[in-house]
Parts: sequence; structure tokens; C-alpha cells
Amino acid sequence: MQFNHDELMLMMLYNTGTRQGLVRELRLVQCYLMPDETALRELSEQVIEKLKRLTDAEFAGLEFPMN
Repeated sequence: MQFNHDELMLMMLYNTGTRQGLVRELRLVQCYLMPDETALRELSEQVIEKLKRLTDAEFAGLEFPMN
């Protein structure tokens, strides 16, 4: 599964250490988004959908950007 830079950055910001935990955090973040924050809502939904298709082992092997 390929994640682009923006997706990886979002994942890094809300990563709890587990795939399921990250999905929960992203869903929680969506609850606080304002109606005009459509780009962030779409990005978070895109990441959630990709995370659903990953296994836990694949998630554990992901490398997040450092800068």
C-alpha cells in the first residue's frame, strides 16, 4: 500500500502505535473539523480507507517521514 507524503504526515501526527488506534484517532479528529475543512476531512477519510486494507504487520512496517 502506497501512502503519499501528506497521508504519512497525518498518520504520524495521530499515530497511537496501532492501526486500529490510528483509525479511532482520525475518526475522532473528524468530529472536530469545521464544515469548511473539507480538504482535511477528505485526507483523513482517504487514510482511514487505506488503513482498513492494511494488516497490522504491514502497518508495523511503515516508515514515517522525520521532517
